[in-house]
Amino acid sequence: MASGSDGSAGVIRLDVAYHGAPFHGFAANEGVPTVEELLTTALVKVLGHRVDPAVAGRTDKGVHAAAQVVSFTTPRKDLDLDRLAASVTALCAPAVVVTSARWAEPDFHARFSARSRSYLYRVLNAPVADPLRSDQVWHVRHPLDVDRMNLSATDLVGENDFTSFCRRPKHPPGASLVREVTVAQWHRQGDEVRFTISANAFCHQMVRAVVGAMVEIGRGRRDPGLIAEMIRRADRTGAPSVAPPHGLVLTAVGY
Repeated sequence: MASGSDGSAGVIRLDVAYHGAPFHGFAANEGVPTVEELLTTALVKVLGHRVDPAVAGRTDKGVHAAAQVVSFTTPRKDLDLDRLAASVTALCAPAVVVTSARWAEPDFHARFSARSRSYLYRVLNAPVADPLRSDQVWHVRHPLDVDRMNLSATDLVGENDFTSFCRRPKHPPGASLVREVTVAQWHRQGDEVRFTISANAFCHQMVRAVVGAMVEIGRGRRDPGLIAEMIRRADRTGAPSVAPPHGLVLTAVGY
């Protein structure tokens, strides 16, 4: 849908993929490179006007995205969106690419219209690290018991208070950290152990905290009941360390 016949601004949805290693996260942060800064600069150059983008998930430093969603408004009615995607990609590649651009409904908002987000976390579970994957997987040399990890993962599914898994300073005082997880499952693929998780939303560092705890379970250092215990406790004190960011990829956003 293009901009309205009354001359109102139109909303464009971009689907974006990026390799997070060069960036200090998605959100603009003065003095350091971010995905938002690079993408916004390119959009302004191509469109010729200021852009204030919204994003489905504000990924952290080093986190990757295969299917991030960005939206913004434009008064331009003459846009060839395939050309827009190609032009922005040319300015941002190879670390950031626009995989598609389309007109959205006037009330579409990349963050507030989203109904679900999905992530993949990759663990290289092998005696020796792989330098070619070093910025895309967490290397854990100790053998991991996937059955134990999946036993604990079942406790994540449903609507729960994830206070024990969230970095509170990133959330306003009193903000609810209740989230509904619909999928949480580990599987082994070659020398990697991979975790997929989907929820209506995630609080800051939630996936990395969950992965960090379950890797401890998989190593046999903590009991599979740890996840349920942490949910009941609703207190991050004494929780296992979070997994490093570079193993995490935003894989889908549902609307």
